[in-house]
Amino acid sequence: MTQWKEITKLEEWNDILENSGEQPAVILKHSTTCPVSASALDEYEQYLSGNPNGNVSYYLVKVIESRPVSNRIAEDLKVKHESPQILYVKDKGAYWNTSHWSVTAKHMTAVLD
Repeated sequence: MTQWKEITKLEEWNDILENSGEQPAVILKHSTTCPVSASALDEYEQYLSGNPNGNVSYYLVKVIESRPVSNRIAEDLKVKHESPQILYVKDKGAYWNTSHWSVTAKHMTAVLD
C-alpha cells in the first residue's frame, strides 16, 4: 500500500510546491474533528491501497493542527480552503481539486489514473 506523508512545516510545503513540476503531489486537507473528513480520509486510503498513480507523491495536512501550512497551501494555489479537500498539484499550481463528499476513491481514480 502506498502511504501518505504528513506535512507539518511550511518548508515541507515549499519543497513540494517547488518540485511539483517534476513530482506532482496529491494533498488531502483533513480535519481531525469532522466526520465528513474522516470519510474522505477513508476514501483516500482506499485509493492508496489499490493501484494508485505511481508518478505522484501523496500527502496529508491536518487543518487544525497545521493551520499555517493549510492556509499557505490555499494562498499559494489560489484555491479557497475547504475541509476535507483534495488537491492535485502539478507544475506549481492546482491542477484539480474537490471537497467534501466528492473526495472519493472513484473520483481520484478517474482524475489521477
